Amino acid sequence: MATIHIYTGADADVRHLRINTITPADLWDALARGLADFKAMPTHLVFLGLIYPMAGIVFFGLSFGYNLFPVLFPLAAGFAIVGPVAAIGLYELSRQRENGREPDAAHMFDVVRSPSFPAILTISASLGILFLAWLWSAQTLYQSLFGYLPPESMTQFLHAVLTTSNGHKLIIYGNLIGLCFAVVAMVIGVVSFPLLLDRDVGVLTALETSLRAVASNPGTMILWGLIVAALLVIGTIPLFVGLAVIVPVLGHATWHLYRKLVAR
Repeated sequence: MATIHIYTGADADVRHLRINTITPADLWDALARGLADFKAMPTHLVFLGLIYPMAGIVFFGLSFGYNLFPVLFPLAAGFAIVGPVAAIGLYELSRQRENGREPDAAHMFDVVRSPSFPAILTISASLGILFLAWLWSAQTLYQSLFGYLPPESMTQFLHAVLTTSNGHKLIIYGNLIGLCFAVVAMVIGVVSFPLLLDRDVGVLTALETSLRAVASNPGTMILWGLIVAALLVIGTIPLFVGLAVIVPVLGHATWHLYRKLVAR
């Protein structure tokens, strides 16, 4: 029965929830509301505590000569894939603030008490596998173009990528492959995680609703994906520090976008 609950929720049935049509104006409104939530419940220190250990591991590996140059960009781009998982606690904060509760970053972890938590873990695991598949694909593409020998320095790596035909292929094909992974991640996570926090509907309904939400608003959701990608790139430029603000704002905004997409 526990397994059935994970996939179908409390009703043991796949429900078809009504999807609303949204416009670009709804995206800007969701971002504005997300920024307001962040100002009321600043969680940048929490995300600095998550981001900087990851960055530290990368730079530690580089200092000891490990071949990490080819995976630096895929790792940074991977935030677009695992972002919905990192933002789960933010959805919970926005939900609680929406319900009139006092903003408190400690409530980020209330999600573990949700009846949908096993379903959330199931979808999180699928995005984790997708992230690993993206890293493997990026590494395989690099090795097919440049071989298995590691670049001697970051300067050599950048020169090879920016000034050679194989480097141009890496940029074009890598971004196209990454785009495919990012689209799959958005289709999976843009509605499913906030929906599971809001209602105990199970994995199947959450995924089906997220897919229909994107399919019903293709142009607007493509624009949303571009906005998310642009903001994540901006956040990674200053040694990842900008992600400590960008990720929370996008997380809160995604909750409000869910409210606009799925009828109550």
